[in-house]
Amino acid sequence: MKHLKSLREFIAALEEIGEIQRIEAEVDWDLEIGAIIRRSYDLRAPAPLFTNITGYQGTGFRVLGAPGAMSDQAHPLARIALALGLPAGATGQQIVDTLATARARPGIPPVVVDRADAPCKQNVMLGDDIDLFAFPTPKLHGNDGGRYLQTYGMNIARTPDGSWTNWSVNRMMIAGKDTLACLIPAPQHLGIIRSKWTEAGQPMPIALAIGVEPGLPWVGGMPLPEGADESHYLGAVFGEGIEVVPAETVDLLVPATAEIVVEGHISLDETALEGPFNEFPGYNASGSTPKQVFHVSAITYRDGAIQAAVAAGPPVEENHTIIGTTSAAEILYLLRQAGLPVSSAWYNYEAAVHWLTLAVRQDWHQVTGLGSHELIDMMAAVIFHGKPSVNAPKILVVEDDVDITSLDEVVWAFATRSHPDVNRGEFHYPAAVSDQLAVYLSPEESHSFMAGKVIYNCLLADLYPDGVRPVKGSFENAWPAEIQQRVLGNWQKYGYPAAE
Repeated sequence: MKHLKSLREFIAALEEIGEIQRIEAEVDWDLEIGAIIRRSYDLRAPAPLFTNITGYQGTGFRVLGAPGAMSDQAHPLARIALALGLPAGATGQQIVDTLATARARPGIPPVVVDRADAPCKQNVMLGDDIDLFAFPTPKLHGNDGGRYLQTYGMNIARTPDGSWTNWSVNRMMIAGKDTLACLIPAPQHLGIIRSKWTEAGQPMPIALAIGVEPGLPWVGGMPLPEGADESHYLGAVFGEGIEVVPAETVDLLVPATAEIVVEGHISLDETALEGPFNEFPGYNASGSTPKQVFHVSAITYRDGAIQAAVAAGPPVEENHTIIGTTSAAEILYLLRQAGLPVSSAWYNYEAAVHWLTLAVRQDWHQVTGLGSHELIDMMAAVIFHGKPSVNAPKILVVEDDVDITSLDEVVWAFATRSHPDVNRGEFHYPAAVSDQLAVYLSPEESHSFMAGKVIYNCLLADLYPDGVRPVKGSFENAWPAEIQQRVLGNWQKYGYPAAE
């Protein structure tokens, strides 16, 4: 695996395969950058790197948009694959399997480097010099409540007893030159850690790292169990610890190659209005609400710092790629640990992390001796528990003759294999931990983070005797090998362009 250790190494790797679009024309941080990012998602265009931003010319500061989005069809998952050390052409199932396999390995802690060797320490702001507006943070959407500094960085916090450090991605809006308004939902790990500081009667020390090495946002969005340190897990993925350095004003270790590090404390009881901000279900947000205040005590940054930015909204953007990919990996790991015959897991990004597709071995019925309802109940018992349950409101279970990373195949399998009867093709489960942003939730469900779950049964193996199971009438299955080879060999002779 190739461990890209900084955002700049990541940009260089993307540029080598044509996945960076340098934008040297002047663009405005006020909405124009966000609109360009949104358009790049829609076209699956190269990631825009803005180098000439209104009001910030001469600073060298830049903004990278769409750092974890989908690419064109030549290598659609390149930004995901390269961030996690894989070749640009890696498939979705290879990426998920890499993450799931790493979960079974011991974590590798970060390596502390000297301050002089940490690029994030090239410039330091303290005291009255602190100014969050010094950086070209974009106002992303037309209805946003402000400029969001944190859409793709890492929030780093530790419990008061030092036993657990959490790395997460939670949005933060600039509220003043030295304050941020922060979304910290109570059930999320950052909220759990903050509650421990509140119980101790102390403001929570925190560091926000922007422009981090490309693998960090992926593990920051993964539903690892409470108490797990995401930086240790990323070390297990790469087989080596990431590089960190002590912060200036809080007792935390921060990524040494980060472009910008903002340090400070979350107030015990002070709030500021935050939002609205569009979110991953894909609808325009409305309304501001009081959120916790982050008082900044230091900012360190690299020369010519680069901010990574995400314009959240309809699929496909980074909320879908990160949450979908890593949640699938965690669920696959848990199902494997439970001894269930699951081949792969995938969130089809187009469904905005509202449905998960699981593939089981085609011989599952022979291997387990179970019926489909029994097997699915066992899977539900694993998934609808704790953090993995959050983004699994709807699950499709198919056999692994279906490529679950292909939306076309998933829709075909769902439509043709799931019986419409509620007791045969559709199994409902009691309320479990859920994301609060789905637009179909009642106010009570949204406020409680609890909602019902459903699994759609698309399994065939217990419906047909051995050897009688329906076989997909595909090119590979419905014609003799010699005819397949003849057609493939003559494809251009027929007048078609060469297949990629």
